[in-house]
Amino acid sequence: MISVNPYDGQTIREYPDFTAEQTSAAVDSAEKAFFEWRGATLTERKVLNLKLRDLLEKKKDELARLMTLEMGKPIKQSCAELEKCGLALSYYSEKAELFLAPQMVETEAQKSYVRFDPLGLVLAVMPWNFPFWQVFRFSAPSVIAGNAALLKHASNVTGCALAIETLYREAGFPENIFRTLLIPGSNVLPLMDDQRIKAATLTGSEAAGVAIAEKAGRNLKKVVLELGGSDPFIVLGDADIAKAAAVAAKARTINNGQSCIAAKRFIVEQSVYDSFRNAFVDEMNKLKVGDPLSEETDVGPLAKREFLEELEQQVERSVKEGAIVLAGGKKPESDGWFYPPTVLGNVKPGNTAFEEEIFGPVAPLIMARDNDHAMKLANSSRFGLGGSIWTSDTQVAEKMAAELEVGTVFINGMVKSDPRLPFGGVKASGFGRELSYFGMREFVNVKTVVIE
Repeated sequence: MISVNPYDGQTIREYPDFTAEQTSAAVDSAEKAFFEWRGATLTERKVLNLKLRDLLEKKKDELARLMTLEMGKPIKQSCAELEKCGLALSYYSEKAELFLAPQMVETEAQKSYVRFDPLGLVLAVMPWNFPFWQVFRFSAPSVIAGNAALLKHASNVTGCALAIETLYREAGFPENIFRTLLIPGSNVLPLMDDQRIKAATLTGSEAAGVAIAEKAGRNLKKVVLELGGSDPFIVLGDADIAKAAAVAAKARTINNGQSCIAAKRFIVEQSVYDSFRNAFVDEMNKLKVGDPLSEETDVGPLAKREFLEELEQQVERSVKEGAIVLAGGKKPESDGWFYPPTVLGNVKPGNTAFEEEIFGPVAPLIMARDNDHAMKLANSSRFGLGGSIWTSDTQVAEKMAAELEVGTVFINGMVKSDPRLPFGGVKASGFGRELSYFGMREFVNVKTVVIE
């Protein structure tokens, strides 16, 4: 496994893969840690959770730099990501007792109740784009619920993966309650056959999700999938255009445009199309592209060279199919894997920029005749992760939200995850939920107890 700095293409460090024996030993040690951990009281778990939160804050600068070096995220966004992980740890420390408390149910029996017990070892297959947040939004609720965590992280953020394991150990958790597995992606599916692993969660591509789901089905294991997205950003005729355009630029380029819930299709009502287009192009042109370690940088490099090449090809195909470049559209001369904030006009259904997930700072503009046409365009995607609606009439927006085929809708705001709210998608964006009490209960045994 090789960690490479996307800013200059230089190798940071190489890590040897685990052997089959090392992998099995790691799984075995995590299982033994689980048998100890499940007997800990919630109070004991909460204390360690808060120690972990405090460690994250103490080491924030060091960890943020590591994150930025490994995957190119602007340093100010790396710091914000770590702060969000701390919020999740605080939230579950506060709410675990409420979420996991037995629920009494009135029946004819002397006593009936439902309890929530840990499942055991949960395998997390996580992506590189949010190296800490993706992991903690899974591990914070799962571990405090009594499970053990096995992490197969993306190979280009191996440093981050090992740092998270160290944080759990330094916070005082049982030695192997959180283990990072340094294995190639090809070894994940065979690992799903291991009966010591009770469940899995994956954030990644549609193809990876299908493969994991098939394996989970064959092994009758619980699985949660958060896959790709092509989130609609719907601007209606009565929207605040200046505000919508400013947020649109941020929503498209956050994390250098490499986010599943980034706005990816900008569907604008015909009556305000021109004014939004002009304002949006201005906002995209204002963004500073450069060294991600600089506090002034808004957009850094893409995480891998192949991602840059794929993005270039998608833009080229889109233009050949009729799209017009309104801003950006040409890779700068640089050793790093940069692509400028780009706006494509005249995008229609069937165009590459409409149909495919664009994982980079490229924004397709699509004109809608009216509200109904905007909804039809928004739902004309195999993805269904998130979406936002911009209008001064919130009643209209709430009606549209009910019809939007996504897992999360923001009205007059940018789509983002929050520990207090369930997060996940529908259609090809996956199934199951993370965060809130819905997320905590994905990886517990909902057990009925009846006393006659």
